[in-house]
Amino acid sequence: MKILITGANGFVGQNLCAQLKNIAEGKAKWYDLQGENLEIFKYDIDSTPEELDTYCKECDFVFNLAGVNRPQDPKEFMEGNFGFASILLDTLKKHGNNCPVMISSSIQAELDNPYGESKRAGEQLLFDYSAETGAKVLVYRFPNLFGKWCRPNYNSAVATFCNNIANDLPIQVNDPNVILNLCYIDDVVDELIAAATGKEHIDGKFCYVPTVHRVKLGEIVELLNKFKKMNETLAVPTLSNAFEKALHATYLSYLPKEKFAYAVKMNIDARGSYTELIRSEHHGQFAVNISKPGITKGQHWHHTKIEKFVVVHGHGLIQQRKHGSNEVIDFEVSGDNIQVIETIPGYTHNIINLSQTDDLVTFIWCNENFDPNRPDTYGEPV
Repeated sequence: MKILITGANGFVGQNLCAQLKNIAEGKAKWYDLQGENLEIFKYDIDSTPEELDTYCKECDFVFNLAGVNRPQDPKEFMEGNFGFASILLDTLKKHGNNCPVMISSSIQAELDNPYGESKRAGEQLLFDYSAETGAKVLVYRFPNLFGKWCRPNYNSAVATFCNNIANDLPIQVNDPNVILNLCYIDDVVDELIAAATGKEHIDGKFCYVPTVHRVKLGEIVELLNKFKKMNETLAVPTLSNAFEKALHATYLSYLPKEKFAYAVKMNIDARGSYTELIRSEHHGQFAVNISKPGITKGQHWHHTKIEKFVVVHGHGLIQQRKHGSNEVIDFEVSGDNIQVIETIPGYTHNIINLSQTDDLVTFIWCNENFDPNRPDTYGEPV
C-alpha cells in the first residue's frame, strides 16, 4: 500500500509518519494495516510539484494534513486550506486516481471567520470531488489536539502551556473555567491508521476520533504545575486517568535537556543507604535500599503496611517471623535469581547482606507512603 501524506512535517504529519514507519519496519504489529509493501510518500512545503504529481499517480490512500493556521494575511487561509486541496484533487483527477482521500478539518469550520470559512470550503470541495469521481472521502473535524512535537506559541494552548511551564516561562490564563475539547495525538494517529483500512469512525458526513477529553483550562494548568514539582515530591501521574497520563507525557516532551535528570535524597548511614524514588497517592511508594557487606537492616513489623523486596544485586537473606511465634522463615536472595519476597503484616522481618565484599541492592515497593506521624513500624528482632 502506498500512502501519501501532505503536511508531513506538521504536528499530526510527523506523528503519523513515525508510526507508519514503525508499521513498515515491523515494529508496530498490532494494527490491521500490514507493514509489508507499505510505502510512505511525504509531501510538505519544501516538496516539488513534480513530486506531488508522481505521488498522486501512484498512491492508494491520501492523508491531506496540509493547511494554514496562523498566516500574516487572512487571505492566506483560503489559499493554504482551500487552494492546496484544489491542486491535490486536480492532480488525482489528472491521473484518474480515485483512491480514498482524508482531509484534516476543524471544529472551527462551524465558525464565521476566515479560518472557519477556509475549512468549510475545503470540506465542500472534497464532498463535491467525491460526488464527481465516486472516490471515498473522509472529513475529520478535529477538536484541539495535543501531544509531543506540537509547536508552542502557534495554535495550541496546551503546547504553549507545556512549553512555558517546563521552561520556567510565564503563562496567561484569561478564564480558567473555559472547557477545551481535546484529542491526544496517539488517539488521532490510531484513528487515521484505522481509516486507511476502512475502519474509520463516522457520524453523518464527518469522521471523528472516538476519544475526546473535556477539560477546564484551569485544571490543565493545575496538572502541569503538579508535574513540574514531581522531581521534588517524587509523585507520578494518576495512570488510570487517560488524560492525565497523556498530558504528563506531553509535558515531558517539552523539558529542556538540562531537566532530563534530577537528584533525589539519599538517606545514608554506616549501614548503607535508603532512597525514595517514587511516591504515589494511589499506588504507594518505591525506593532502593543499599546494604553494606555483613549489615542487617529491618528488624521491625507492621500492622497493615506491606513491602515487596526485590534483590537485584548481591547475595542476601530475608527472614520473617510471625509476632508471638518462634518460627523463622528464611529466603535466600540474589541478584542472579531475581524474585519478589512479600513481607507479611504481623511478621517481623529483616534483610541481611551475606557478602563480605559486595553491596546488597534491593528495590522496595510499599503499599503506602511513609507517614512520620504514624509510621506503622515497630522494632523487633527476627
